[in-house]
Amino acid sequence: MAEVFTLHPVNPQPRLIHQAADLIRDGGLVALPTDSAYALCGHLGDGELLARIRHIRGVDERHLFTLMCRDLSEIATYARVDNAQYRLLKAATPGSYTFILEGTRELPRRVLHPKRKTIGLRVPDHPLVLALLKELDQPLLSSTLLLPGDEAPLCEADEIEARIGGLVDLILDCGPCGAGATSVINLVGGAPELVRAGRGSLAPFGLE
Repeated sequence: MAEVFTLHPVNPQPRLIHQAADLIRDGGLVALPTDSAYALCGHLGDGELLARIRHIRGVDERHLFTLMCRDLSEIATYARVDNAQYRLLKAATPGSYTFILEGTRELPRRVLHPKRKTIGLRVPDHPLVLALLKELDQPLLSSTLLLPGDEAPLCEADEIEARIGGLVDLILDCGPCGAGATSVINLVGGAPELVRAGRGSLAPFGLE
């Protein structure tokens, strides 16, 4: 069964953040809260981790993974961002958005969309995730914790432990998180395109 760390929702304990980061560096799979439901997260370059997430989610190789980044400078390392895209990103981050962008060569091919070579990127607005990203000093590969047959992603640590505690290595618990997925905005090819309406306001993109 997974370990469970109970953390302060605003000032997560550095000792536990350090332990969680070490587990991720060693290839561990973590369920953690974000500003929009829980996510399954792990080390970017780990192919076995991708297979574990796909198994839990019940998705295939076409599933779009998301990189959770600390800030816009980190996004620019992993995605091609022009001036117009940058202005949109700056206006909406951090927040409950996932942006689809063209990936750079810094990304392993296996995390990109197999045909379009795109990746989802986001800067979450959650103290625990931002503390973990700072400790890791690199993005987290992530996927919303939406289980097969469910209509909404999970947002309670107790339910996650009960349902998939044997499939993940660590659950980070700092109380209930946002109930609902991110808004997904495609920024490839010019004007913003709505892929999925979620917690993030669509007003900054003229998509209301």
